[in-house]
Amino acid sequence: MNELSAFSGYSVNDTDSAKTFYADTLGQNVTEQKEGLKITLKGGGEVFLYEKSDHAPATFTVLNFVVSNIDEAVASLQEKGVALENYDMGPMKADDKGIYRGIASGHGPDIAWFKDSAGNILSVLQSA
Repeated sequence: MNELSAFSGYSVNDTDSAKTFYADTLGQNVTEQKEGLKITLKGGGEVFLYEKSDHAPATFTVLNFVVSNIDEAVASLQEKGVALENYDMGPMKADDKGIYRGIASGHGPDIAWFKDSAGNILSVLQSA
């Protein structure tokens, strides 16, 4: 396969709401295009969001934001009214801030999940 640029894409139910969420709440660079929204992520990479009338939110994490301090990232999200998701992961439980502390327990990164304006699952995570 030749070297090609790549990007990810997923659907939303309303591009206006998605634009507000990704630009204002998450602070990402969002550009309107004829077919949808191009999100240029601060750390590099691109995501394309397209409106779909029969949109069904993804039941898995579609976008992870790697952060240097998960406590600050979660606090910032909560200040902007973003609710965290709490999943039953057996022995791994979210703490009182809504963060799964995988680093200390040896079960992966510290991670907190939340949903975008269309119900798609996103996360902030901190590795070691």
